[in-house]
Amino acid sequence: MEGDADIARTAALFADPARVRVLLALGDGRSLAASVLAGEAGLSAQGVSAHLAKLREAGLVTAERSGRHRFYRLAGGAPELLETLARHSPARPVRSLKEGTRAEALRTARTCYDHLAGKLGVMITTALLERRALVTVDGEPTTRRRERDRISAPLRDHPYELGPRASEVFGALGVDLAAARANRRPLLRFCLDWSEQRHHLAGALGAALSDRLLAEGWLRRRTTAHRAVQVTEAGRSGLRDVLGIT
Repeated sequence: MEGDADIARTAALFADPARVRVLLALGDGRSLAASVLAGEAGLSAQGVSAHLAKLREAGLVTAERSGRHRFYRLAGGAPELLETLARHSPARPVRSLKEGTRAEALRTARTCYDHLAGKLGVMITTALLERRALVTVDGEPTTRRRERDRISAPLRDHPYELGPRASEVFGALGVDLAAARANRRPLLRFCLDWSEQRHHLAGALGAALSDRLLAEGWLRRRTTAHRAVQVTEAGRSGLRDVLGIT
């Protein structure tokens, strides 16, 4: 027989700020070596190894060996758990300009595992809706949070489907809709963005869009804040021309 879920044991893993930094460094879906994680989390090699051992034991992180190196990535529902905790957590006090810039960068544009989130992710999803690349099926033509939505991500049931201009709009963004359909993952999924409290596009289509915008140089990853991305000059022009985003 098994007792109730040991929530306190899992919660204790997030009580260490250094361990949380390790998880956040993996939050964009990358597989990183321990040495890279140590640099991003500001830890020694010995310190990051100790945290990784505990996270692997808890099933939050997996490891894969490639050559002489072992690469770590988030496992199972860990990305969703991180977003949920962020949604319920107060903002940390900003004590320097650098910290303030990092916090603002994450709110403005970031990756949520392998798709776009933050203000940018919500703006893109809203623009797709306005241009009929997506349509709602619940009578509410908006990305705002529904009363039935969980305060977490992803949504259990999403009120969207592809619209009549999906091929045209996603094609203009360089996304191969047929290839995204062929992915084993669900084509359409949506998250309740923790910082904007609106929906953003996830699933195979959200991942394909994020990959394409990064590959085309419309977005680039920031070096000052893990998971944060920045819109380039080419991206500003492209997003304005295709989606009307300024």
